Amino acid sequence: MFTQKSDGHDPRPPSAVSSGVGVAGLIGLLSWILIARQYGMDGPYSALVACLSCAVPMVVWSLLYDKVHLRASTGIDWKNPKPFKQTFDISVAKLAGLWATWAIIAFIYCIGRWYWTGQYQFSMEMMETAAPFVLGLSVPYVMWMDRHFVEPRDGAWHFGQFLMGAGSQDHGGEYDREKIYHHLRAWGVKGFFLAFMISIVPGGFGEIVRLDIAQVVNDPVAIAHWLIIAMFVIDVQFATVGYLLTMKPLDAHIRTANPYLAGWVAALICYPPFILMNGPLNYNVNTADWAYWFEGHQTILAIWGAGLVILTAIYAWATVAFGLRFSNLTHRGILTNGPYRFTKHPAYVAKNSYWWLATMPFLVTSGSLTDMVRNTVIMALVSAVYYWRAKTEEKHLLSDPAYKEYAEWMDRNAPIPRAINWAKVKIGWWPQVDKAAPEIQPAE
Repeated sequence: MFTQKSDGHDPRPPSAVSSGVGVAGLIGLLSWILIARQYGMDGPYSALVACLSCAVPMVVWSLLYDKVHLRASTGIDWKNPKPFKQTFDISVAKLAGLWATWAIIAFIYCIGRWYWTGQYQFSMEMMETAAPFVLGLSVPYVMWMDRHFVEPRDGAWHFGQFLMGAGSQDHGGEYDREKIYHHLRAWGVKGFFLAFMISIVPGGFGEIVRLDIAQVVNDPVAIAHWLIIAMFVIDVQFATVGYLLTMKPLDAHIRTANPYLAGWVAALICYPPFILMNGPLNYNVNTADWAYWFEGHQTILAIWGAGLVILTAIYAWATVAFGLRFSNLTHRGILTNGPYRFTKHPAYVAKNSYWWLATMPFLVTSGSLTDMVRNTVIMALVSAVYYWRAKTEEKHLLSDPAYKEYAEWMDRNAPIPRAINWAKVKIGWWPQVDKAAPEIQPAE
């Protein structure tokens, strides 16, 4: 694996993803952006090609260098394929469960009015185009892979057995309800977030391709603005690839999806159509951004803008570190490298710090003390939502001993968890420093 040492006595636990995967994807993505800028290809399809340019190098690196397809965690035995006759019935049941799952997702897309307006329309158009190909390719893929799986009876198979009328194991039948629930949760995550990610892929990408560098080179605010957009483009591209490539041959499959309702609620209220930040948790009433408050002070603008760019870069780095595995609400392998050496949730820390510094909710253009207090409290509530997300994710991930080992190592070695533990001991929250801190690796 990829164990690195903090010192000679306490090695950092191995990471499920090597640093090279993200670097390979970043090189591919930046290469396509340069090509697109050269030829003026700023449209939505060019943005999708950027996803491909990001994904292919990561897949190649993962297979040829990291050899992820040979890991035991894939559940695949390439050397001893089963006879086709032995797995045919299993594959049929699995395809029934898989197609039924896709039909449920398609039905939800159909009745969700928001999926057919605004930026979501692009997602629906892409999925309508891809659907026949995915449906057709699923047959040979499932038939082939089932011959190589050590245990081909996964959640899709159990769901297929349920649809075919087989009894549950509780009543002497074959299907396992818990595996069906896991299967539906995993596809629920993918169905919800993939539509959202595809919908936002074209926007920032087009802005970066159209950028005239000569017009911004002498303006620190403009430079910061465009660098921040670039960081978000990187984040979106890697995240979209992560939702697309949840595949066992890449060892990027979903081990478990968060089984706790609180985890789903905490995550979904941060995304449309359930997002609360545009409603009850809107902290932007009568506010202006950092550039407004520091206007005319070039040195402060440059320093403040640089700080915001660094925070956004950390946020993007946290996504790049996932390589092929980014996903909300899921466990797809434990990361211990990159920014996850310093805190278990670098994206949450960076994102919330950015919002506080960019918006400065305690300053309002109306001069109203009520607006100042209200915006500041609401911003604090938004940060509390992300702390809540972190806690629910930790509860999920701690079921894996690998995450528990990582969390304990972080408490002993990482600067941010150690600082939090020290503060808690000082104020009497904890009797000793070496207990597990309530930080976690983010899923977003």
